[in-house]
Amino acid sequence: MVFIRDTEMSLRAGAALVNTLRNVSFDETDTLVSTDDLDLYLAEYPFTGRIRRDEVELRELRAARARLRELWSVSRVDAVPIVNALLRDGRALPQLVIHDGYDWHIHATDDSDPLATRILVEVAMAFAEVIRADQWDRVRVCSADDCDAVYVDFSKNGSKRYCDTGNCGNRMNVNAYRRRRARQTAGSPRPLPAASRSG
Repeated sequence: MVFIRDTEMSLRAGAALVNTLRNVSFDETDTLVSTDDLDLYLAEYPFTGRIRRDEVELRELRAARARLRELWSVSRVDAVPIVNALLRDGRALPQLVIHDGYDWHIHATDDSDPLATRILVEVAMAFAEVIRADQWDRVRVCSADDCDAVYVDFSKNGSKRYCDTGNCGNRMNVNAYRRRRARQTAGSPRPLPAASRSG
């Protein structure tokens, strides 16, 4: 395992939130436009504490996405002031907690803080671990030529190249196969007309 469980969960939740942006995924669809979309996100990435599921909360989460996206656009060193600002703005106060069948882990905000604040701080705490572990090379943007989705590579050997949002790996493999076939077809000699072969 590259990171402890709660760090990995926060990194996955942060990437998934960023990947709801319209200009990130290969199909350019904003997937966080309604409270129903918010419910879908929270079903996959549950957070404890107060959750209002209203338009204000939705608006705050939509605004949080750009701040998180920045982390995938910078170097390890340049991520430090971003992480520190997220922790400072969220008034982070790390504390050990245990609940809902999870073992001891850290919460750095109050359960009554806005959901967007709690997510920003939890993701910032997770990125602090990435920085401290010197694993920044695992913070990646999809290598597909038509996708800018973000992810953190949790594979053992750190070889993941594509996100999981749009089946990008399969699409790029099919595209590469088609290009190879086209080159092979273009490079193979054309058969001679029947009259030329008989001569």
